[in-house]
Amino acid sequence: MLTRLDIRDMLIIDHLGLDFQPGLNVLTGETGAGKSILLDSLGFALGWRGRADLVREGAEQGEVTAVFVLPPDHPGWTVLADAGLAVDPDEDLILRRVNARDGRKTSYINDRRVSGDVLRRLSDTLVELHGQHDDRGLLNPRGHRALLDVFGRLGDDLAKVRTAWRQVAKVQSELDAAEAALAEIRAEEDFLRHAVEELDALSPEPGEEATLDAHRRLMQGAAKIREDVARAYQAISNEGAEGLTADAIRWLDGAAGKADTVSLDPGLAALARALNELAEAQAAIEDSLEALEFDPLELERTEERLFAIRGLARKHAVQPDDLAGFAQQLRDRLAALDAGQDNIDALRSALSKAKARYEDAAANLSDKRKTAAARLDAAMADELAPLKMERAAFSTQITKANAGPDGTDDVSFTVATNPGAPAGPLAKIASGGELSRFLLALKVCLRSDQSSATMIFDEIDRGVGGATADAVGRRLAALARESQVLVVTHSPQVAARGAHHWQVAKTVQDGKTLSRITALDAPARVDEIARMLSGDTITDPARAAAEALLAG
Repeated sequence: MLTRLDIRDMLIIDHLGLDFQPGLNVLTGETGAGKSILLDSLGFALGWRGRADLVREGAEQGEVTAVFVLPPDHPGWTVLADAGLAVDPDEDLILRRVNARDGRKTSYINDRRVSGDVLRRLSDTLVELHGQHDDRGLLNPRGHRALLDVFGRLGDDLAKVRTAWRQVAKVQSELDAAEAALAEIRAEEDFLRHAVEELDALSPEPGEEATLDAHRRLMQGAAKIREDVARAYQAISNEGAEGLTADAIRWLDGAAGKADTVSLDPGLAALARALNELAEAQAAIEDSLEALEFDPLELERTEERLFAIRGLARKHAVQPDDLAGFAQQLRDRLAALDAGQDNIDALRSALSKAKARYEDAAANLSDKRKTAAARLDAAMADELAPLKMERAAFSTQITKANAGPDGTDDVSFTVATNPGAPAGPLAKIASGGELSRFLLALKVCLRSDQSSATMIFDEIDRGVGGATADAVGRRLAALARESQVLVVTHSPQVAARGAHHWQVAKTVQDGKTLSRITALDAPARVDEIARMLSGDTITDPARAAAEALLAG
């Protein structure tokens, strides 16, 4: 419920504060007194799009504050929670918006700055504006299906349809992905099979490349070393140092018996020791030669496998150690190719079942919508009669639509204002006064499920008078028993039904035109309604008629 509206420096309002009450609140005044400015200002605070030049002449900025008191289960709290705004439901909800002279607009909710989008989503739960040119709600065919679902209490059935639709979309997405993946694998099937055969034939193992490289380096190094070791072995063998040393010993032995003056024994002893050392050296070098022995064919085979592993790694742009894992990936893709069609067949079956569930849920919802439409049409007929439109026909048209999350129905509200006349959209068929009454009747029919928001009717009684205006007033009063209703009216019959009454008037101060609003007590209400009946000069008969209206 809107409890207060505070306006500063907006158009011809310097400062205005209004305290609203539950029930039917009426605002009256001469044309141009500023009633529309009140609605423009409220709409500005709510984030609605409207005129841009709202700041009062001479002021640096305009500001509007709207205060609401909401029950704990009001949908506005959900909007705030989704936006990350923690507001205590026991507190007043305060919307404040500032419009600078340069056009910049700043919005606040309980003194926390918010975006215009958050403000508008919240305001949609707080206030409903209805007028002859209303395109926000009842006149907009895009919202008629939702209104019918609310009227018919079809929320659970709609939820089932939406759940079934999401399942259809989910399975369809999985099927599309599976078919695309299978098509991609099929396009490269020849490559996959050749690559797997090539990798399987080589069968590389993790770490094998490093092992082969180390072994190859060892064999290459051995080939270079062994040649020098063999030369050394040759140098101390029988053909080399060993043979020469043995010859030297034999020669000295032969000379020893002939040498009387010179002893050859020391030399012979040293050569004998040298011969033993050469024998030990020869044995050690021979062991080294055996250790350095390798098969050249093994080197060739090692190099061939090493180069083959490295070549495949380059070909597939992976590390040599990853070839085994890459081969498994390719095998998995081939397995997916073999199993892909089975998966697609299963998904197609699941999609068929999901579509059948959706179609059943949508058909059930459609049947209930038709039943609800008949009830709404009957309720509208009951409401139109007291509004002096008993010859008019309201019809809820349900036509086939493309399948979607909300079912397979398009819904539109149509009217025929005279018997035999063609039916058409509300906004195109009804005249101004007729449209006002159609909207009021429709709102009354929908009120039981739309009572969470404050409803504003902007001159919805224009073009009607007398008994019809009285019927409009009675319907507004009945609507206000279940929710807060604000009515801007020129009809004395409607004004007389208000539980709270404000008069809007223009004044001139220091050469400036300003709008003022006054809460009327009982005597002042009589005078205001008498003025609405007779004009500027209030006559006794007009006052008596006003008292009669208020008493009725």
